[in-house]
Amino acid sequence: MTSVAKRRRFLAAGGAWIAGSGVLPAAADEHTEAGRGGEGEEEVSPPEDLMREHGVLHRILLIYDEILWRRLAHDEEFPPEVLAGSAEIVRGFVEDYHEKLEEDYVFPRFRKAGKSVELVDTLLAQHRAGRVLTDAIAQRANAQAIKDPAERAKLMASLRLFARMYRPHAAREDTVLFPALRSVVSPHEFDALGDEFEHKEREMFGEEGFEGVVARVATLEQKLGIYELASFTASWKES
Repeated sequence: MTSVAKRRRFLAAGGAWIAGSGVLPAAADEHTEAGRGGEGEEEVSPPEDLMREHGVLHRILLIYDEILWRRLAHDEEFPPEVLAGSAEIVRGFVEDYHEKLEEDYVFPRFRKAGKSVELVDTLLAQHRAGRVLTDAIAQRANAQAIKDPAERAKLMASLRLFARMYRPHAAREDTVLFPALRSVVSPHEFDALGDEFEHKEREMFGEEGFEGVVARVATLEQKLGIYELASFTASWKES
């Protein structure tokens, strides 16, 4: 078995509740523990690893959308701790972990190969801009700021700018940069990246790793009432 094949677990049981089956995170954790090290293991390559981490970002963006366009825009209440918790995940998982992997292990290899250099420069600039926006969101993720008209307006602007930047950012990485990663590294380096990503994840997030972060996101979705995937099903009918 290669080093990559030994790496992450994305279990069918975990995927069921992530997709909105109605199974709560606690139950999913039980299935995850039972499946570890067994037949539920699947090989996850470094590009796939990075892409699925974008899934966490996309789910946070859905939380931001709900707060911005359905709650703040219509002056409806919501638990401020959901916004604070979301910004905390962005800072800890997206910025300090996922983006750090890109900056330390992915971007330099494209620069060395002379490929997609302009794209890498833009992505890095967006990482820096994102950190400024996350600071602004976290600073105002409290009841006092939400009730203050000036602070509320700044919060709404920060949420809007964050989503506006990160949706195309993640889409460009998923469709251009990550699929080309294998072309700028040797097979040995490719496997070594998988091992390094796994080591960094366990170092920062413990044994639960990625699955634990997804469970945290699901809890925030539940508090906001947007956990059920069926709630997003289109109901438009032509008149």
